[in-house]
Amino acid sequence: MTENTVPLYHIYTYTDVDRAFWAEHLEDWVPKRIIDAHVHFNDPKFQIETVTEEMLKASWVTEVCPGKSNAADTEVYTRTTFPNREVSLVAFGHIDFGWEIEGSNEDIRAEGIKRGWYSLMMVRPTWVAEQVDWWLSKPGVLGAKPYYTMIGYDRTGSNAYINAGIFDFVPHHQLEVLDQRSAWLTLHVPKVDRLGNPDNLRDIAELRKRYPRVKLVIAHFGRSYTLPHAEEGLLPLADDPGILFDVSAVLNPAVHELALKHIGPDRILYGTDNPYFYLRGRRQWEGRTYINRTSHPFHFNKNREAPEIEARYTIYMYEALKAIKDSCNKLGLGADAVQKLFYSNARGMIEDILSRKGETPLPEPGSVSA
Repeated sequence: MTENTVPLYHIYTYTDVDRAFWAEHLEDWVPKRIIDAHVHFNDPKFQIETVTEEMLKASWVTEVCPGKSNAADTEVYTRTTFPNREVSLVAFGHIDFGWEIEGSNEDIRAEGIKRGWYSLMMVRPTWVAEQVDWWLSKPGVLGAKPYYTMIGYDRTGSNAYINAGIFDFVPHHQLEVLDQRSAWLTLHVPKVDRLGNPDNLRDIAELRKRYPRVKLVIAHFGRSYTLPHAEEGLLPLADDPGILFDVSAVLNPAVHELALKHIGPDRILYGTDNPYFYLRGRRQWEGRTYINRTSHPFHFNKNREAPEIEARYTIYMYEALKAIKDSCNKLGLGADAVQKLFYSNARGMIEDILSRKGETPLPEPGSVSA
């Protein structure tokens, strides 16, 4: 039988393997309404740097996601991979100097509004408070998505600023504005040893004390992709009700189980990290390390699995959804908890921010079959 493939982002496709995986594991469990709180896209017209072969070799993240998709493409991909679901996005750009940030921010905002989506602005640490406030005043903008790569230019893709401090790329004068507006802040934590690094925990405690009205969302469970990292990072923050987390890029069911058990579904937001998670394959863990399995011959993909195993690979976002499902089922969490995680928590934050701005919520996207 000829496989019915639909093009997705970059080299990825949606296949009968994915349809079968969705039907078996996800169709009867994933809620009908979803807010994906962590999505990237940039229209290619805002790309100002050519990605070289050396850059691809230096960064597996760049290699699997070179960053070319606009809002229309993103809408198609979302409808394809979430069949018969109503999905809204909280979107922002890719996180490097290869893009014209201001133009891209405005494009994401304006194109998102047409589709019932919201945006976070990519923000440079050099911006003064008035710039941040100006962006936050624009319709559809909920808050900010800073990143340590914005500290300085690094053409090599070598993660030169990963060991920066949080306040090096989210300076206090910007946090003051976010706090005054009770704005959303999605924080991708720095440091090689991730959220549990003592400097990160200290800085987050200071941020919470000085800027308590900021709606702090720690991305990727603080980059806790393995259970040891989750134990070191999530458990110290479990008792602070003012800290939320998004699940994006986390495939490890043990991490989801720990977070759901100790943090609870009231403080967790669903997110995909797409288009990165259109990657086809699976992730495996050993101690504090993980390996990304995939069927595409990327530079980093040296240790391949057998062809019959690779033939059964689905897309990473489906593996992540199944990990969340399995963890919820193991903990006995029902439809109410799942609805909070996938929709209600984010919706409540959005409505609160919009009410403070004097805006009304956008019409939500309708569902379209793949």
